[in-house]
Amino acid sequence: MSPSRRRGRRVSLPAPVLVLAVVAVVFFALPLIGLLWRAPWSNAWSYLTDDNALTALRLSLICSLWATLLSVVFGVPLAWLLARVEFRGRAAVRALCTLSMVLPPVVGGVALFFALGRRGLVGQYLDRWFDLRLPFTTAGVVVAQTFVAMPFLVITVEAALRQLDLRTEDASRTLGASRWYTFRRVTLPAIRPALVAGAVLAWARALGEFGATITFAGNFPGTTQTMPLAVYLALETNPEEAIMLALVLIAISFAVLVGLRDRWFGRRDQSATRELA
Repeated sequence: MSPSRRRGRRVSLPAPVLVLAVVAVVFFALPLIGLLWRAPWSNAWSYLTDDNALTALRLSLICSLWATLLSVVFGVPLAWLLARVEFRGRAAVRALCTLSMVLPPVVGGVALFFALGRRGLVGQYLDRWFDLRLPFTTAGVVVAQTFVAMPFLVITVEAALRQLDLRTEDASRTLGASRWYTFRRVTLPAIRPALVAGAVLAWARALGEFGATITFAGNFPGTTQTMPLAVYLALETNPEEAIMLALVLIAISFAVLVGLRDRWFGRRDQSATRELA
């Protein structure tokens, strides 16, 4: 059977499986439908153009982009280390570097506070030697977001590096290319889809970060109040505004995931089809 016919073939599911799948879809869709149902559409524009909302959105975008950049700068070498270098305790190091994915965000914020706070393990020296204070600052927001977002990039890039055929890199080195040239012209293009996917996932995670941010950086408008924090605050005083801000975050996240599906998972589906052909 040709690949095109395989892709177009309709597959039928057993009725119980189909019912359970539909229930799962409804389960995920209901919260969004509930927000859309209760949204104050008549006042939507005034809520979305409010100065506090725009400031929180701008701060969220700036901090999340910085967190994504830091995740790429430090996460790619870390993924390279975990994927290519054999050393004792590598499993423990991998678990340590991805712990923040499963750690309650508030716990992560507390840990950051006692590590980088003014009296923290490292923060006391940053304060004493460099007059640098991270808690309750915009830089603290970036640190908290990076802490929870970087593992998404690390595990994605590490998986791509593990699946990469090393013969192409060996051929490049055999032909006289330097290690940096091989990485830039051979390895990086090969893992680019995974790198893009990991960076987008890290950005989306940083954009929606709440617990570590409010614990480590606080909730100060214009300085540390990101969109998730603004939603939380508005929920106590103005639920209609909270709904509209929440819908903005949902729309951004949904668009990112749809775009990621077409760029990453679609390519994997195509590669798998070529292998089966």
